[in-house]
Amino acid sequence: MSLDSGDAGHGQQVFAANCASCHTLKAANAQGTIGPNLDATFRAARAQGLKESAFADVVAGQIRDPGQYATGGKDELQANMPKDLVAGQDLRDVAAFVATYAGTDKPPPGGQTAGGGTSGKAIFTANCASCHTLKAAGATGTVGPNLDDLKPGFARAKKQVINGGGAMPPFKDKLTDKQIDAVARFVANSAGK
Repeated sequence: MSLDSGDAGHGQQVFAANCASCHTLKAANAQGTIGPNLDATFRAARAQGLKESAFADVVAGQIRDPGQYATGGKDELQANMPKDLVAGQDLRDVAAFVATYAGTDKPPPGGQTAGGGTSGKAIFTANCASCHTLKAAGATGTVGPNLDDLKPGFARAKKQVINGGGAMPPFKDKLTDKQIDAVARFVANSAGK
């Protein structure tokens, strides 16, 4: 896959919405632990001399057909990535973003990491949308519960964000108290509407 066919800036946004809750990637302010740490993986590959074009091919291939691996054990993935999580231009953009920034200290496109601040919707998009369905955020994830159907109240949403559970990692060490309150409030006020 040619990096020239992908827009890394848009890829950062697509990654935040679809991948950040499962993977660690500094350029996306992502600290997910369900899937592989992309910074660690690509840093090692860069040290061996692999090129960004090869990384783009690997990322695109993994998204198209991620394979199924053992899950749940101490040294295993916590969940398998759904096939074709993104496609078309979004796939090319995510591949370009990850290939360009994973395992580097380059500042991300525009110099900003995704998902910062205290906008509940932005925090949800960056950290939760790839796993949950929530119409208000344009999220259609299927790994975790459909929040429009579940309609959790503020206290329940906040507790889940803090502690995690099932395949969901805890966010108490990733988000500030204000960010946790903002995303829990966004979910409680938006679910089912």
